[in-house]
Amino acid sequence: MAHEESITTRGVEQQSVRRYVERFVEDGNLATRITTVLCAIDEGSRRDLMMDPRFRISVDLIVPGTGRQVWMSCPHPNGGGSRSVVLKQRLAVCGADFAHYVIAHELAHACLRNGGWGGIEDAEEAADALAAKWGFARPQDGTGNK
Repeated sequence: MAHEESITTRGVEQQSVRRYVERFVEDGNLATRITTVLCAIDEGSRRDLMMDPRFRISVDLIVPGTGRQVWMSCPHPNGGGSRSVVLKQRLAVCGADFAHYVIAHELAHACLRNGGWGGIEDAEEAADALAAKWGFARPQDGTGNK
């Protein structure tokens, strides 16, 4: 019985996360990939992001020859900065392992507020380490090809 409740709870949680993601991302495949990653990270990190009004996910809407448009949250009045993650639309169509890694890496930056983690001071290395802890290590070829 507890196992059935756990499955039901997970399904409800995943639907809630999906609705949250769809507030920011219209592309169904990209929303699915972001939802997959958000549901896989630890609950504390997920809640920290989803409950923070300064956190937002944006898709980089670049128009060749014109520039780009990216929506970001305003800094908080108490001086806290925005915690925005900007993802490229390409993540909807590239290889799933690569897309999940990039999404997890960028979410890790937001969780770590672009800082270090544990004994890792370099923000890029820290984001990679946290993404790997969540189950999304950098793919060996690193190309994102299917």
